[in-house]
Amino acid sequence: MEPSFRFSFAGVPLLFGLSAKSRTFVPMDTELFIARRLHFDESGGRHMSRPAMRIATAGIAVGLAVMLVAVAVVVGFKREVSGQIVGFGSHIQVASYDNGGYESAPIAPSDSLVQAIAAIPHVKRVQRVATKPGIVKTDSDFEGIVLKGVDGGFDWTFFKNHLVAGDTLAVGDSAATNDALVSRHTADLLRLSVGDRFTVYFVGNPVRARRFTVRGIYETAFADFDRLFVLADLRHVQKLNGWNGGQISQLELLIDDFGRLDETEREVFFATAGATQPEGTLMQTRSIKKIVPRMFEWLDMLDVNAWVILALMLAVAGFNMISGLLIIILERTSTIGLLKALGARNRSIRKIFICQAAFLIGKGMFWGNVAGCAIVLAERFTHAIPLDAAMYYVNYVPVSLGVGHWLLINAGTFALTLLMLVAPSHIITSIRPSQSIKFD
Repeated sequence: MEPSFRFSFAGVPLLFGLSAKSRTFVPMDTELFIARRLHFDESGGRHMSRPAMRIATAGIAVGLAVMLVAVAVVVGFKREVSGQIVGFGSHIQVASYDNGGYESAPIAPSDSLVQAIAAIPHVKRVQRVATKPGIVKTDSDFEGIVLKGVDGGFDWTFFKNHLVAGDTLAVGDSAATNDALVSRHTADLLRLSVGDRFTVYFVGNPVRARRFTVRGIYETAFADFDRLFVLADLRHVQKLNGWNGGQISQLELLIDDFGRLDETEREVFFATAGATQPEGTLMQTRSIKKIVPRMFEWLDMLDVNAWVILALMLAVAGFNMISGLLIIILERTSTIGLLKALGARNRSIRKIFICQAAFLIGKGMFWGNVAGCAIVLAERFTHAIPLDAAMYYVNYVPVSLGVGHWLLINAGTFALTLLMLVAPSHIITSIRPSQSIKFD
C-alpha cells in the first residue's frame, strides 16, 4: 500500500500520495476539490483581491444581462412587426398570375382544392378574400381606401387584439351585412364613431356607391396599412366586381410556424400549380416575404446588430475574467510553487485555477440572469419603454426570450469565457518553486 501524506498550506488541506514507480508526490484528490477549497475556504480567501474579483464578476453579470436583453428585444421586435404584417396580408397568398394589385383578376378555387391546401402540414386556416379600391366620403372629407371583403371563415384574432372600439364583423351565410371595420386613422379623419354611416365610392362606368355602418374601429402601429384597409362582407366586393359567389381575389393562408414559411409555400405551390381556372387563369403562390421583401430584409438586418452586441459583450466578459485569473494566479504564486515542489504537473495546476475561475464565472452568470430576466419581464408586462410608432412600427419595446435562446446564451457565455482562459493560464508554467516559495 502506497503511503499518503496530508499537508496544509494557507489554510488549505492537501492530500498527496507517494507513487511507488516514480517516487514523486501526486495529488490523490481531484483538481476540482483543490479549486473549491482555494475558492471557498475563508482563511485562504483572505489573500485574494476582493475588489478585482468583484469587478470581474460584475463584468460577467453585466455582459450576460446585456446579451439577454439584446436578444429578447431583437426577437420580440421581429415577432411583433412580422405579426402585424401577417395580420394584414397572411403568411401565404394564392392569387392569379395577372394580379394587378388590389384590382385583380378573379380566381375560383374549388372546394376540393381548398381542402387539399388546408390539409398541408402547418396550414391552420384558409381564408377567401376579395379587394376593391374605393374612396370614402363624408360631407366634409374624403379618403382613398381598399375595401377588403371577408367571409365567415375569416380569422379575427389579429383585429380583436387591436380593437379600440366596437366589435369585429359578424359575417353569416344569410344576407350580406352592411357593417364595416375601419381604422382609427380613417375614423378620426372622417369624424366617424361606432354606429355612424359612411359612403364608399367605386370608380367605374358608372361610378357606384355603397353605404356602410361602422361596427368597430381598430388601430395598429402600421399607419400605411391602417389608412388603407376597410373590412366588409365579401359579397359586396363580389357584386361590385360582377363576380359570382365562387370568385375571389385570393386565398389567404395562415400557418402555425413562421420558421416553416418557405417549406409550406413550396407545398402550396405544388398543390395549386396544376389547378386550372374556368377562364384558363393560372394561380401563383407567394409568401409574405415575397410580397413585402424590403420589410423582411430590414428585419433580417437586426440579426447583425444582435450578433455584434453578443460578440462585444463576450469579449468584455472574457477580458474581465482573464484579468481576474491572472490576479488569482499572482496571489497564489506560493501555492503554485509548493504544488510544483510536491510533484504536481503544470497541467493539473492550470486546471485548478481554471476551475476556480469557473466559480467566479458561475457567480457572475447567476446575477446576470437575475438582472437580465428581471428587465425582460418588467418590460414585457409594463411596456415601460416607449417607441415612436411612425419609425419603428410599434409604440413600445417588445421583448421575447424563449427557453432555447436563454439556454444557448448561458451555455455559450460559460463555454467561450472559460475557453478564453486557457491561454492565459500558461503563465503558471513560468513559475519556479525555488523563486515562489516563501518561508516566514
